[in-house]
Amino acid sequence: MATPPRTVKPDLSSLRISDTKRTNGRASRRWVWGAVAILVLGLAAAAAFAFRNRPVEVEVAAATKPATGPAGVLNASGYITPRRRATIAAKITGRVTGVYFDEGTRVSEGQLLATLDDSDARRALDSAKADRDAADAAIADYEVQLKNAQIELHRTQQLVRDGVSTQQALDSAVMAADSLKAKIALAKQQVVASEARIREQQQNVDNCTIKAPFAGIVVSKDAQVGEMVSPISAGGGFTRTGIATIVDLHSNEVEVDVSEAYIAKVSNDQPVNATLDAYPDWQIPGKVRTVIPTADRQKATVKVRISFTEPDHKTLMDPAKEPRILPDMGVKVSFLETASKGDPKEKKALAVALVPEKAVRQENGGKYVFVLKGDVIERRAVTTGETRGSEVEILGGIPADVQVVVNGPATLRDGQSVQVQK
Repeated sequence: MATPPRTVKPDLSSLRISDTKRTNGRASRRWVWGAVAILVLGLAAAAAFAFRNRPVEVEVAAATKPATGPAGVLNASGYITPRRRATIAAKITGRVTGVYFDEGTRVSEGQLLATLDDSDARRALDSAKADRDAADAAIADYEVQLKNAQIELHRTQQLVRDGVSTQQALDSAVMAADSLKAKIALAKQQVVASEARIREQQQNVDNCTIKAPFAGIVVSKDAQVGEMVSPISAGGGFTRTGIATIVDLHSNEVEVDVSEAYIAKVSNDQPVNATLDAYPDWQIPGKVRTVIPTADRQKATVKVRISFTEPDHKTLMDPAKEPRILPDMGVKVSFLETASKGDPKEKKALAVALVPEKAVRQENGGKYVFVLKGDVIERRAVTTGETRGSEVEILGGIPADVQVVVNGPATLRDGQSVQVQK
């Protein structure tokens, strides 16, 4: 009888991991993960330290020195308008024969600007003078005849007394003398009429010269040599009605539109500060000349005219300098408060500096600003006053002409390094 085959079982004991090896593997993995965690924490700490010490970008602005004088109660904008502005035209219709100016030319009162063709007027003037001379010559002839007639009259009177001549001859002699006297009187009246015609024709000749009515500067040249000019519109577009436009720069003033909601803050002779858009650093003092007593229904504004109290005399008087205050320039006006005459108020503290409103920060009821010192900032407590537009008065805490932080993160702290935005 055969023996059955024996089943061989696989030996898996070689694949079994011992408890010692399992413990060592876990410990190795824990050590690796721990090292990785420590490395990550170290990198994070280094990044946080580097980020903490990196300069923060901020925007700074200068604290300016406030202008002395009363504070502004109202701001408005307008334009420069001259009170004396004239378009010079001819009194007669004529052809331009000469133009003696250009835009920007300074002219004095009575200065010749242009001439018109005066040939016809001069011929009429010569004719009137000839009539006067003829009348003068007739008077001389009549006076000679009158002298002879008076001699004849005297002789006839003597003959009549002697009974030699008749009364008819005497009457004829008297009539001849009287007639000559009447002719002399008529001739003298004709001379007077001729003198009047001469003055009339002379005026026509003078009308052919156009002169400046007042001193100023030419801002517009409206005619050229060869063109026809007329005091009235004639000939369609081929006839000019003006020669030049002259402006008296000494009469420049400011015209602004003030909202009717704030017109109660404006009064006559109220002081103002005007600033031209072309020269923002030049403040020109002035005062309210008049408030036009009517409102614009569409714009809900009232027109106010302001005169300069200290115009640019040096520029106006020195021909080598160009005028700075020009007509139609844009200008901003700040109306200043006036002292009350009745109830005197307590004197307000004077501002030492003006800073942008965004530079002032608040904490626990107190106000402070950050002042730039080199590449770090210092926290300074300040006392603020009134708000002037987008700026705040600083009554104490910082002087003028220091750099203050305007824009920056809310986490800024005293002594922090910063970098100024460019």
